[in-house]
Amino acid sequence: MTIRRSAGLGLILAVAWLLAACGTPSRQQAPQLAPATPATLRACTELPSQFSFAHTTLTAASVVPAGAQKVGGRDVAEHCLVTGRMFERTSPVDGKTYATGFEMRLPREWNGRFFHQGNGGLDGFVQPAVGAVSGGGPLTHALHQGFAVLSSDAGHNVSQLPLFGLDPQARLDYGYQAVGKLTPMAKSLIRAAYAKAPDRSYIGGCSNGGRHAMVAASRLADQYDGVLAGNPGFNLPKAAVAQLYGAQQYATLATGPDLATAFSPAERKLVADAVLARCDALDGAPDGIVAAGAACQRAFDLARDVPTCAGGRDGSCLSAGQKQVLARVFGGMRNAAGQPLYASFPFDAGITGTDWANWEFVYSVTNRDPVAVAYVFQTPPADASAAQDPKAFALAFDIGRDGPKIFASDKTFTESSMAFMTPPDATDLSALKNRGAKLLVYHGTSDAVFSSDDTAAWYDALARRHGGSAAGFARYFPVPGMNHCRGGPATDQFDMLGALVGWVEQGRAPDAVVAGVRGPGNPGGVNNELPAHWSPARTRPLCPYPQVAAYKGSGDIESADNFTCREPKP
Repeated sequence: MTIRRSAGLGLILAVAWLLAACGTPSRQQAPQLAPATPATLRACTELPSQFSFAHTTLTAASVVPAGAQKVGGRDVAEHCLVTGRMFERTSPVDGKTYATGFEMRLPREWNGRFFHQGNGGLDGFVQPAVGAVSGGGPLTHALHQGFAVLSSDAGHNVSQLPLFGLDPQARLDYGYQAVGKLTPMAKSLIRAAYAKAPDRSYIGGCSNGGRHAMVAASRLADQYDGVLAGNPGFNLPKAAVAQLYGAQQYATLATGPDLATAFSPAERKLVADAVLARCDALDGAPDGIVAAGAACQRAFDLARDVPTCAGGRDGSCLSAGQKQVLARVFGGMRNAAGQPLYASFPFDAGITGTDWANWEFVYSVTNRDPVAVAYVFQTPPADASAAQDPKAFALAFDIGRDGPKIFASDKTFTESSMAFMTPPDATDLSALKNRGAKLLVYHGTSDAVFSSDDTAAWYDALARRHGGSAAGFARYFPVPGMNHCRGGPATDQFDMLGALVGWVEQGRAPDAVVAGVRGPGNPGGVNNELPAHWSPARTRPLCPYPQVAAYKGSGDIESADNFTCREPKP
């Protein structure tokens, strides 16, 4: 019997075979990047006279002996310290001299990797290039692990804070261009020092450093194999304006010039205790940690679960006005029409943290958020009065009238802060994904300035953009209870950098990252906000969102071994 195959069927089968062999673009496997290989330093003190790179001056290079530098109480191995500056210029706008200052630390015994250390705040400082980015303690810093590490001031120095924002180029350097200029120079300097370029390149930081990392994931996906973003302020201008909004809410309750009088430590503990009463056991373990964050937001009701004062404030209740203010702040900044302008914040036990209080009551009215908005984020910049009285600027800031200035540009400031500070498209990371690079993000759920709800919403959108799941190249790890980058009642010490390297170079996707507390004797610094009943050796798994850490039902409640990551209950 002869079977005849039609030409049309043959063509279909041929196309099917070709697609199976080659893969469709949406299903094509990203390449597995090879591990880095080590090398030994070949040049140090002679680098300033030998190294040449456009717009770059090396100002010094010296050998730092083993043990002369300590990080987290640990000796740093022998390395070469190189300092320099790039793109020195005189501004035609404000007449000031600007440059991008940097330092690099190049270990004698190098692991073949480059780490670009993103620093925090408004930058302006060349922090020691040790790469201490993972968690609350610097025990896993990149330099100790053998990375060549770069740190910079992002294009302006400390004496120019915050008025560097009056210069358009300084704004752009701070936002993204300094990282773009430094990256090829640093790789070239590594080649000069070791006679080979880095095999693998990483960038990471927390806060504004996390923002630098997320911007690089979008703008410089071809330059970095691994990106580590902690508590990332990827919507930093919005978050800064939200800080002013919060200050205005608290000012309606403050009984004096100190905004902290709006909510006493006892009243903040009252709220934290009410959150724990509703949410602590949702993960199966009444342990002072709210691991099931989304379930907690559904279970906790501020109006119902916190007593309302019938008389004066004594720490055992909140006034109706206090509840209204907390609801507005945690609900997220809104304009007069009720339209949301920044993300909500989850209720969590970390509201008791000192760092939480500082961001809410101090930094929102002093030389941090008000001057950042006034001189760096809004167009046009404010006049000199903002620096002279930042609290007055914060409280007079009109969210409806002045808030849109972070989206504005003009002939002098041709890019708005929402253009130069944020990733161009934070949900399209195809370039990063397709070359086999990886992104890890972590965020404390009690961060008072950058919302972890915003980060969760970003990750949800990223997953939708990439076919329903982004876990093959990007994972987000909430840190329950942690404040801004560290602190709070949290297991805030962990090695995300090691997890990232393992994922990039060995293909070991991190299904959990073990975190510990910084108890007594911790060389990385003690977290004094740990509850007294917690073991100083407590560990927990940090789980990739949306999974949560759940108690297995038996075994030592202080050990991560007795918890597992699981999908949240509906």
